[in-house]
Amino acid sequence: MTPEELSAAIRTVLSQACAEGSLSLPEAEIPEPRVERPRNRDHGDWATNVAMQLAKRAGTNPRALAELLSPRLAEVDGVASVEIAGPGFLNIRLDAASAGELARSVVEAGRAYGRNDSLSGQHINLEYVSANPTGPVHLGGARWAAVGDSLARILAACGARVTREYYFNDHGGQIDHFANSLLASARGQATPENGYGGAYIAEIAARVTADEAAAGRPDPAGLPDAEAAEVFRAGGVALMFDSIKAELHAFRSDFDVFFHEDSLHTSGAVDRAIAKLRERGAIYDHEGAIWLRTTDFGDDKDRVLIKSDGNAAYFAADLAYFLDKRERGADCAIYLLGADHHGYVGRMMAMCAAFGDTPEVNMQIIIGQFVNLVKDGAPVRMSKRAGTIVTMEDLVEAVGVDAARYALARSSMDSTIDIDLDLLASSSNDNPVYYVQYAHARTCSVARNAAEHGVSRDAGFDPAALDDPADSALLGVLAQYPATVAQAAGLREQHRVARYLESLAAAYHTWYGSTRVTPRGDDAVTPGHVARLWLNDAVGQVLANGLDLLGVSAPERM
Repeated sequence: MTPEELSAAIRTVLSQACAEGSLSLPEAEIPEPRVERPRNRDHGDWATNVAMQLAKRAGTNPRALAELLSPRLAEVDGVASVEIAGPGFLNIRLDAASAGELARSVVEAGRAYGRNDSLSGQHINLEYVSANPTGPVHLGGARWAAVGDSLARILAACGARVTREYYFNDHGGQIDHFANSLLASARGQATPENGYGGAYIAEIAARVTADEAAAGRPDPAGLPDAEAAEVFRAGGVALMFDSIKAELHAFRSDFDVFFHEDSLHTSGAVDRAIAKLRERGAIYDHEGAIWLRTTDFGDDKDRVLIKSDGNAAYFAADLAYFLDKRERGADCAIYLLGADHHGYVGRMMAMCAAFGDTPEVNMQIIIGQFVNLVKDGAPVRMSKRAGTIVTMEDLVEAVGVDAARYALARSSMDSTIDIDLDLLASSSNDNPVYYVQYAHARTCSVARNAAEHGVSRDAGFDPAALDDPADSALLGVLAQYPATVAQAAGLREQHRVARYLESLAAAYHTWYGSTRVTPRGDDAVTPGHVARLWLNDAVGQVLANGLDLLGVSAPERM
């Protein structure tokens, strides 16, 4: 019996009690009962607080309602016993056959196990990475690539239509500094003030020069400064962005939309967004500048949109960009931003409200903390290619895509993380990605070994044969996977999937040491061997499904 089936059974019992008058509550007010694993498995397989949840509305106390429900639930097929605990908790124990049916459910569902429709009908625009095209993707961008792509997979697994979006910052002063850095490199000059260093600048400058020569155009380094800078800007940004896309693709982080910031200014989108807000009474003019009255919506001060010199403030593009996302059909725009953007949250939420939308519903902002690399017990400070920063490419070169993605996605985004390169490159149980991947590889090895010993799922499935305490413990962890996925999607917390996989791997390794899928010596194959092969394969399926949500491979051999 799955948690969903047990929840439905509890609701049926409640409905029957309402119909016969023993429960004074309109049936329409009966919620979907929530069932959870008790912290102490000695208390049963599942627990529900539905009696405490409904007692007041039913005009009774939780304990009395629990006493009404307990004998009725005990009669449900698959329920072995029901006990009342504390003020009205119901602890439910399933019989072995009912508990064991989960293994068949998982295997038969395959890749679909754990997927749900909790976010069906929602269109979510998820923007992440969005690094300036002025250098390789740095370590912070790598964290957002891993987290953002994992979140997109998890949200889609819960039925949402997800648009993965990269905001291409191709407008403003940083692009000017980048172009001037390329020009200085091509001319053999020192990096200008506020410019970019690193070997990649020289590489791109040389490629722009070569591309111009191949097209029959003069050496751009010999052109007048303004004309030369424009050639290096256009060519350099295009080359850098192609490089960023290639890095992200190799990291298994692809995007549906690459949105160009410059288009907001050239298309009139900024002016249109300001006009829309002016119609709503949220815009005012002061000292030659145009302001958004963000203090009306909780911000600490009003924000300038168009400065007195006629140039747009950066925040003006944010307005136009959010409006564009909403007009493209996004019900919710999620922004994944670094810790240095924490001060932007208030004004962004105020802007959302100024458009008549609901902050935290139509706009959500997730702030991520920094990432530190450690090797040989000391911080890793320098990049081979970028000169001053550690890049995603450096991390992948050191530990591979699987380990890099998993390490970056397994922690809560509001925590600073230290990544130990020596640990991630090791084949030990202390390495979390190795621990989980090895569990999957072990399930495949057990299945191959079972086939060699004549143990096959084709022999049928007797769920009651899963009667060992280790079977029960492993089934209990397996059953938590769908709720974990739904919770990870609802809370926008991808790390819950990773931590679940680690707990499943631990339960599986314990089970592996306590039970057998194959007979000893010349012993006959029993229903217990076959049933445990089903359970073994169910674990392998869930590990593969969960790793896929994190963009990590599930190897069959290690």
